[in-house]
Amino acid sequence: MKQSKPSGPEVLAPRAEETLSKAGSGALNAGQRAPALRVLGIDPGLASTGWGILEVSGSRLIHRGHGCIQTQAGQEMGARLDCIALGIEDIIREWKPSFAGMEGLFFSKNVSSALPVAEARGAIRLVCQRSGLLLADYSPNAIKLAVVGSSRADKAQVQAMVKLLLGLSQLPKPDHASDALAAAICLWHTREGLQLLLSTDSGVARKKTKPVS
Repeated sequence: MKQSKPSGPEVLAPRAEETLSKAGSGALNAGQRAPALRVLGIDPGLASTGWGILEVSGSRLIHRGHGCIQTQAGQEMGARLDCIALGIEDIIREWKPSFAGMEGLFFSKNVSSALPVAEARGAIRLVCQRSGLLLADYSPNAIKLAVVGSSRADKAQVQAMVKLLLGLSQLPKPDHASDALAAAICLWHTREGLQLLLSTDSGVARKKTKPVS
């Protein structure tokens, strides 16, 4: 599983003081710091599933890492889905995100090409459910609108804006990882994402919670 560590400065993001007021289900003691609030972005795919981690610190959105979970074309479908599931489990275990945003399906003229992605999405959703991780879905157009300001933006424009918003020194690669970071940004900047964040304790990732459908 390829991954990239953060580079570049922090950038401004909406405040989440309410979500940082508690650690898990117990109130913080004097001098005790709230756990880091992290958002996991996911771009699902059978051959390559992109992921990205952003951390919220007060009013700042910080890039923590990104990468891809890759499967081999010659493998049986079940084995490929298992690889994706295990990869997502490892990411959740390592980074301990509180929320996740995943890109939805895009149906073109060839609907059959979307079916393997749908299976990958199912495996990812199951992992999030079992991990107690709240998951929100966003259409490709919704992500483009949240990141670039236009639902008609192309991939290059989305990548460039992700780079700019996160203060990265270069375009995030590969493309699936960049799309995953865009999904994380979308979760944080959309009204639904903020309502999700502000209505939940920062320790939600450690509790069994019904995911957003």
